[in-house]
Amino acid sequence: MTGSKQMPGTKKCVQIPGKIVKIYATVKQLADNKREKVMVKKLLDTAKVSGNTKVAKTGKKGMPFGGNVRMAQLSMMPDSILCAGSKAAGCMDLCLKDAGLAAVYRSVNIARQARTDFWHADREGFLSQLRRELSNFTKLCDKQGVKGVVRLNVLSDIAWEEHNIPQDFPSLYFYDYTKRAKRLGKDKTPANYDLMFSYSARHQYRKQVLMAVCHDNPIAVVFKSKMPDTFLGRDVIDGDQSDLTNVYAGKVVIGLKAKGPAKHDTSGFVVDANVIPSFTVA
Repeated sequence: MTGSKQMPGTKKCVQIPGKIVKIYATVKQLADNKREKVMVKKLLDTAKVSGNTKVAKTGKKGMPFGGNVRMAQLSMMPDSILCAGSKAAGCMDLCLKDAGLAAVYRSVNIARQARTDFWHADREGFLSQLRRELSNFTKLCDKQGVKGVVRLNVLSDIAWEEHNIPQDFPSLYFYDYTKRAKRLGKDKTPANYDLMFSYSARHQYRKQVLMAVCHDNPIAVVFKSKMPDTFLGRDVIDGDQSDLTNVYAGKVVIGLKAKGPAKHDTSGFVVDANVIPSFTVA
């Protein structure tokens, strides 16, 4: 056929117009370029004092493990796949991805996006690198004589137990917040992985909340102003002190103060303690 070329790897009898071959080559080149961009040197932040204030406080005296801990955290750029419950909860627009150091240094979110791209483009490669870094982190903690504490969902909601990550590192302690109530329950996660449920009063989120209150996991609630003494039939504690204290608090509500844009939220994610949701379980 005049003016046509054969696609490499296709059967000899198949002829593809030259223009399509050029388009194919361009798309392939873009895909190759993307793969180069998503490869990241480091997934985990293992600094003693993290840029996340609550995580940093975890290492203070009086905390679980005697405060003798070293933190590792994985911070990715959230999207509807990595944080599947965010749409129903109404928290995507209020996400803290642009808070803290990210508000000052553009490189913070560039790095987060690179990790997210890596996850989507090469899941096997991502998990392999994560295991290598957690193995190195375990050795570092053993050498320093401290407890390794890991939070992999700083800005995401990935079910790491489904990838056997906590199970493969029993000497490390893992914890996270989640908007997926089906992940809650002692039989759902390994002994070294604890979860806190993230609350929203939005009607679309009602099913998740009703499932969550049936479990003993702590429930985190962002309050617009003054925190009540009780909520959802549970005592409310100040959750802005330490993440590690929160996850060990038991069957309570972890009260968090609205920060930044969240102070003006009307979606239902941020709760007005004076307005009791119709589906609240007493």
